[in-house]
Amino acid sequence: MDVKNKLYKNQGIHVITALFTVEQGVTKVLLIKRKNEPFLGDWVLTGGALYNNEDLEEGALRELEEKTGITGVEIKQFKAFGKVHRSPIMRMVAVGFVGIIDSKRVNLLRETKNTSNADWFPINKIPPLGFDHEEILHDALLELQKQIVKSNILKSLFPDGVTIPELQKTYEAILNKKFDRRNFRKKMLNLDLIEDTNTSDKFVGHKPAKVYKFKNKIEDKDIF
Repeated sequence: MDVKNKLYKNQGIHVITALFTVEQGVTKVLLIKRKNEPFLGDWVLTGGALYNNEDLEEGALRELEEKTGITGVEIKQFKAFGKVHRSPIMRMVAVGFVGIIDSKRVNLLRETKNTSNADWFPINKIPPLGFDHEEILHDALLELQKQIVKSNILKSLFPDGVTIPELQKTYEAILNKKFDRRNFRKKMLNLDLIEDTNTSDKFVGHKPAKVYKFKNKIEDKDIF
C-alpha cells in the first residue's frame, strides 16, 4: 500500500445502527432527525463517523449513546455499504449494525447537539430517509428476521422473561406471518432456546401464563 497515493485520501467510515423494538405487536425502528447538513431536517438511522482510535462496535455504541441516550444494548454487525457517492461530503463506507431492545426501558433523548428529534417508527410508516438509510434499514430488517429464527437475539427485548403467547406475537410481528398457537408452543419448548422461570404473568388480559427466559448460550439453529 502506497500511503501517498491520492486514491487513498479523503475516506472515512460511518457506523450505522438499526435499533428495533416491538410495541403491542408492531415492529418499530429508532430514527433521529438531523440538525446539520447534509440532509438537514431529514430522518436517519442512528450513527455517524467512526473515530480513528475506536473499534467499529465501540463507535456504533458511542454514536447511539450520544444521539439517543441509549446504553447497554447488544448490537450485531451485519453488512457494509460502500457506494462511492453515498455521502456528499467525502467517500464514506458505512458499516451496519442491528439490535433490538424494549423501548419502555430507555429514556430517549429527543434532542442533542446534532439531532432535533428522535422517535420510534413502525416499519410500514417510515418517512423518507437521508443518505442511503432506506437501503440500510431494508437490509437490517432482513438481518433481524434471520437473527430471530436462529439465535437468542430476542433476549434483549425480554430481559425479565416472556410468555409464549407474547413471544409468538413478537415473532409474527417481525416476520410478518402467522403461526398456529399449538405448533408454535411445541416448537419453542422443543428447541431448547428458553427455560421456565417458575413464575407466571398475564398476557393482554388472558389467564396467567408461564414466564420463560432465553438461555444465555445457545448454538445457532433454524427455528422456522
